Amino acid sequence: MRLGDQDVRREWLLDRARGRVAVPRGEWAGRIDRGRLTTVGGGRYDPTPGTRRIEAKGSERESERPAVGPLAPPFRASPDPGGLTVRILLTNDDGVYAAGLRALHKELTKLGEVTVIAPALEQSGVGHAITLLDPLIVSSIDDVDGSQLGLAVEGSPADCVKLAIYELMDRPPDLIVSGINHGANAGINVLYSGTVAAAIEGAFFEITSVAVSLEYSEHFDFPYAARHARRVIETILSNNPPAGSLFNVNIPSHNRGEPKGIKVVPMGVGRHGEGFERRRDPRGRTYYWMTYSPPFRLEGEASDVIALADGNITVTPLQFDMTRHNQLDAVRDWTWPGPESS
Repeated sequence: MRLGDQDVRREWLLDRARGRVAVPRGEWAGRIDRGRLTTVGGGRYDPTPGTRRIEAKGSERESERPAVGPLAPPFRASPDPGGLTVRILLTNDDGVYAAGLRALHKELTKLGEVTVIAPALEQSGVGHAITLLDPLIVSSIDDVDGSQLGLAVEGSPADCVKLAIYELMDRPPDLIVSGINHGANAGINVLYSGTVAAAIEGAFFEITSVAVSLEYSEHFDFPYAARHARRVIETILSNNPPAGSLFNVNIPSHNRGEPKGIKVVPMGVGRHGEGFERRRDPRGRTYYWMTYSPPFRLEGEASDVIALADGNITVTPLQFDMTRHNQLDAVRDWTWPGPESS
C-alpha cells in the first residue's frame, strides 16, 4: 500500500516519538554510500535517483518520495538538480509582509528550497505563545512579482512552525530559519522574542534552527543583513551541527559600517533599562507605555550584548532545557515533607 505525503510525515513524527528514528530529518544519521542512507534506529531509507523509499519499521507500507538530501557532508551551498538540496522553512515574528523576511528569502534560495510560513500579523514580543482557543486560519500570499511567496498563519511564530511540520509541509524541513527581526534579540530579549521562539520550536522537533535579528536603526538595511546571515548559516551547516542545534544570530546596523567580525559569545543576562511612561487618554483614563533603553552596563565578560555593541555579528548557541542541573543534587538533599497522614 502506498502512503500519501501526509501519512509519511505522520509516520516520521510517530517513529521519532517512539525512538525509532534516532537522528531525525535534517541530520540523517550515518553516511550516504552509493545512494543508500541508513539511520541508526529506525526504518531503512534507501533513495534511488529522484526518489526516497521509506520502509517503516514494523510495517510493510512504503512510499516513494522526492529526494531530499541530508545536511551531512558534503554540504552543497546551492540547489543542485543532481545533488543534495536543503529544504528550508522560513518564518518570523514581524509578519509575512515584513521586509526582513523577503530579503532573507532571497538569500536563502541560494542555499536550498525555501518554504515561507509566517504570521499574518506582527507578533513581536509574544515569546513562545501558542494558540489554543482560536482557529488558525491559513492564507496564500503572493510576492511582488505575482508568484506565490508562501503562507500566512493567523497565529504566533511557534504556531507557524508547529503547523508547518504537522500539516502544511509535505515533509519536515532540514533547516528552520526565523527572521530577519526588526531589532536585535540579544541578552534577556531572547526570552521575549517571537523570532527566537520560532527557532526554539524547530529545535523541539530536533531540526537545526537559526534565529536572525538586525540591530535597530532609523533605516534598516535588510539586504545587507540577509547577505551576512546567509554566510553565517552556510558556515553553521557546513560544520554539520548535531540534530536540533539552536543558534541566535544578531547583526549590527549597517549605519555603523561593515561588521568587525563574527563573535561566538554567550547570551547576556544584564538588566535592561526598562520603565513605563504614565499618560492619560482623552477620557481621563490612565494608561502606561513601556519605555526601553540599552542595558545599564556594557563592561564585564563577553556577551552577545557587548559584542554587538562593539560592531560584531554575534552567534550564540542556545538550549531550551531550563533545568539548573548543578543544583539538582543539592535540592534533592533538602528535607521535603512526607505524605500527609489521613
